Amino acid sequence: MPDNSNSTEGRTNVRSLFKRPISVLVVVYTVDLDVLLICRKTPEGFWQSVTGSLEAGELPADAAQRELLEETGIDVPVIDHQSSRTFPIKNEWRKRYAPGVVENLEHEFSVQLPERCDVVLDPNEHVEYCWLPIIEAIAKVSSHSNRATLKNILSAEA
Repeated sequence: MPDNSNSTEGRTNVRSLFKRPISVLVVVYTVDLDVLLICRKTPEGFWQSVTGSLEAGELPADAAQRELLEETGIDVPVIDHQSSRTFPIKNEWRKRYAPGVVENLEHEFSVQLPERCDVVLDPNEHVEYCWLPIIEAIAKVSSHSNRATLKNILSAEA
């Protein structure tokens, strides 16, 4: 059998073992500006909006739609903010990415619902959820990029 360790196919297979450093953030909020936050299983106490990395060949809007459904059970169209930001990946999370990857590109999306709804969490990823007024959500989220997106929504909706 030929050795494919130096082939493009071999590199692709190794690369697929790691998360892609391209992700989505989906803020779910109501017309009254109540925001859905979900708490990650690890690290403990890490509150955020819906997030997730793109799968191979996946477009950001498709990833946002998939992550929204997987993480909350909510199945409504996402709104693409046509905005993205790059941020450094925390040292404790870099092992999930290929060697040398230190930054992540995050694409911003949202969903506006008429009112709060029940959420079905993936227990492998999240342990709890809550709905908070947007000002309280801004204070509670663990990520600066999530906080920035919430502030942008507050400015746009106020």
